[in-house]
Amino acid sequence: MKVAIVVDWLVVYAGAERVLEQMLACYPEADLFAVVDFIPNDEGRREFLLNKTVTTSFIQKLPWAKSKYRAYLPLMPLAIEQLDVTGYDLVISSSHAVAKGVITSPSQVHVSYIHSPMRYAWDLQFQYLKESGLAEARFNFKGWLARLCLHKLRLWDMASAARADHFIANSHYIAKRIQKTYRRNATVIYPPVNTEQCQFNDKKEDFYITASRMVPYKKVPLIIEAFAKMPEKKLVVIGDGPEYGKARLAASQATNITLMGYQETAVLIDYLSRAKAFVFAAIEDFGILPVEAQACGTPVIAYAEGGVLESVKGLESNKPTGMFYHEQTAQAIVEVVEQFEAVTIEPKHCRDNAHAFSGDLFRQQFKQLTEQVLSS
Repeated sequence: MKVAIVVDWLVVYAGAERVLEQMLACYPEADLFAVVDFIPNDEGRREFLLNKTVTTSFIQKLPWAKSKYRAYLPLMPLAIEQLDVTGYDLVISSSHAVAKGVITSPSQVHVSYIHSPMRYAWDLQFQYLKESGLAEARFNFKGWLARLCLHKLRLWDMASAARADHFIANSHYIAKRIQKTYRRNATVIYPPVNTEQCQFNDKKEDFYITASRMVPYKKVPLIIEAFAKMPEKKLVVIGDGPEYGKARLAASQATNITLMGYQETAVLIDYLSRAKAFVFAAIEDFGILPVEAQACGTPVIAYAEGGVLESVKGLESNKPTGMFYHEQTAQAIVEVVEQFEAVTIEPKHCRDNAHAFSGDLFRQQFKQLTEQVLSS
């Protein structure tokens, strides 16, 4: 059986790439396709791809594609349709943008793992326009052009959803979005989390931690703002990205907040294992870091929306692994941290809960489902 795996783009090793790594563990003979591939060849960074050569689209060779590939989003539907997967028995797409739109024939089986319907084209359109500085541009050419592009993307996205024979969602939260957007049902298979690399530690130190890539929806400056109001409580912040300057400004007057920037996985895991709790403010499709924190025995304090509601057990559980707050505000974070310090959450319960999201379980469920679809 010939297998093709199609992804949106390859530029970093993050959540979608971890899913791809486990897909390749299921089908190591598969050929890879992507709109662009800029994973470096040095320091073993391509090992998760089994050092395979990736077939890319024409966008790979366009000017500034390496740093500005997202700017070519209007061309990506065309680009993904030019990737020739003819002759493959099974086509697997891993999609949060356009990969699910790859063209297949009636004789091929196409299984699409959806991390999310295209966020910026659907329910997050207005947030995307605001963060891009286009929300107030509705009466000028740039604003109208952005809206027209997003409208065209929605039409294509809806039409291309019919190309997949079976959808897999990375959470029940995303399954609901798939049903709302495409009117299709999806099987839920949670993303794989490398819980084995997480050091369990039931001896916690007197600090909180947050970590993520600093992009607007992660709300890292909001967490910093909250802890700036609690000078007696220490916060360690790991990660970098476009909002790092904003985060640094929010922490500039606070002596209890340490910004560490980007850190290697070993350093991140060390801090996660020693922290009193992991603080999370994003609305995530699933959220791998909250699971990694639990695997380290560290409770999670999270905003009560998105996939985190499926990976963290609140105080209503017999074996809670975290707490939730219900407003995405600094004051809500302050209040829940104060409440957290009055309760006891067992590190062992956190660790046990994290095992439900292991790579072994992902591979077992994914292989079973694809074989079931092939035989139906």
